[in-house]
Amino acid sequence: MTTIRARWPLAAGLIAVATLAWGHGDVAPQAVNTDALPDIGEEWLTENPYRSMEPEVFQAAIQIGDSGFNQNCARCHGLGAISGGLAPDLRFLEAEEYGDEWFAERFQHGMTQNGVTKMPAFGEILGQKAAWAIRSYIETRPDDQQVVEAAPQLTAMRDKLAGYATDAAGADVEALKAELLEINAGFETLSGAPVADSAAAHAARVIDGSPEKFHEAAQLIDIVLSVAN
Repeated sequence: MTTIRARWPLAAGLIAVATLAWGHGDVAPQAVNTDALPDIGEEWLTENPYRSMEPEVFQAAIQIGDSGFNQNCARCHGLGAISGGLAPDLRFLEAEEYGDEWFAERFQHGMTQNGVTKMPAFGEILGQKAAWAIRSYIETRPDDQQVVEAAPQLTAMRDKLAGYATDAAGADVEALKAELLEINAGFETLSGAPVADSAAAHAARVIDGSPEKFHEAAQLIDIVLSVAN
């Protein structure tokens, strides 16, 4: 069985705002809307099916998994999947079938230790589509150390986007997207997945030329910078 390497992340600010009680049994699972994802059958798979699908499907899985994780998992495993050490740091779970098997087994059946529920069984309640969406989100988390190191670039982009939120005239949306994606391309995942999905990538998906979306994108990056600092 796969073991998850322990790590104390540098982004301590994020941990501080997460409630990391290693005792999840008293929390009712929150439903995850997976209507946007293709059906994958009733029988539980042993490998993330969305990983090998079209990029649009995998991206939808990541976004749905983001919401599902933060509703159901962040309390113990940390916001952004950055664990404070009380629960396993899932970002280190290998983005391979053996890592998927560990995840699927734990997601379905939960964990009980000495008669105490440490993690509830999510399988029957949330279903397989939600499970693999959450898995897609987890495996694409960027290395937080690299995000910290990229703070100057992210700050410059935040300020640029915030400026366009006030006056979007002359904004080259495609060039801005390319710049954000270039920053994102510099981040590695801790799972070994080939592509990270950071706030820079999220911001690139958000902007459409409108001041409102520039503001939203700037806020996304600002949250990451607040953590890094």
